[in-house]
Amino acid sequence: MNRRKFLQHSAQLAAGIGLTGLAGQALFGCQKSNSSADVQSAATSGAASPLFKISLAEWSLHKTIFAGKLDNLDFARTAKNDYGIEAIEFVNQFFKDKAKNLDYLRELKTRAEGEGVRMLLIMCDGEGQLGDPDSQKRTQAVENHYKWADAAKFLGCHSIRVNAASVGSFEEQQKLAADGLARLTAYGAKLDLNVIVENHGGLSSNGAWLSGVMKMVNQPRCGTLPDFGNFCMKYADKGCVEEYDRYKGVQELMPFAKAVSAKSHNFDSNGDETQKDYKRLMQIVLAAGYRGYVGIEYEGNVLSEADGIRATKKLLEKVREELAKG
Repeated sequence: MNRRKFLQHSAQLAAGIGLTGLAGQALFGCQKSNSSADVQSAATSGAASPLFKISLAEWSLHKTIFAGKLDNLDFARTAKNDYGIEAIEFVNQFFKDKAKNLDYLRELKTRAEGEGVRMLLIMCDGEGQLGDPDSQKRTQAVENHYKWADAAKFLGCHSIRVNAASVGSFEEQQKLAADGLARLTAYGAKLDLNVIVENHGGLSSNGAWLSGVMKMVNQPRCGTLPDFGNFCMKYADKGCVEEYDRYKGVQELMPFAKAVSAKSHNFDSNGDETQKDYKRLMQIVLAAGYRGYVGIEYEGNVLSEADGIRATKKLLEKVREELAKG
């Protein structure tokens, strides 16, 4: 089950939590959040630096976590010790009632830093539609995300990843989503934090639509998280019935990218992803000047989560080596 489908069948998280004091407390004794320039040029410190670095999205281990075999507090240790990955991307579903729990966040931060693992972002779901046509619900959705922005700031993340869901015509949804995003981005900017949108179903999986939203918002702290696999705009009982061209979509979203998600499902005997040309996709990513982290997000059902993560990492490393050679 992918994250989009899981959300459709899950109860919505409790709404209505207002501003917190976490952001203010995070300014004392915590690492500084990364600037946009730092995110975009994470691997430009020398000739020996890799073309891009590899991070791990927590959703890759959602079955393990839901089964109670891994706790969110131990995610950083698992990423480092089991997979040799030193940068992670949290999912709010795995600590949805802890956004304002300073003791919990401090422990999460302490464990990650103890492992030498960098916390990059929090993927936020279930907090309402930022493009809701009802102005009150849209405002509530914006404010529901404040606590996650505060938490991300405290942890030292550079971004929160949000969704741009809406209802209406192509143009109406653009305007509504841009309004919600602009207001949330204004809050994030006060924290030196980015608000980034993933292509994640509906019109958000249309690269032209989402890039248009970015142009409407027109704020440096608002960007995208292009996902290699999330270009299905309409599902039916038999699966995807309307899909956007993934290569075109990634190219349209990369000018605004502050993170990248290397979604994977299945692999052939050569270790290549069966549905996506990773080399072609990474050529598009690098051509846009992106040199930040590329996050592993395995969602396959053939390999175990552990083997799927390792297969995706191996493929990214192979592609990186090939592209480095020219």
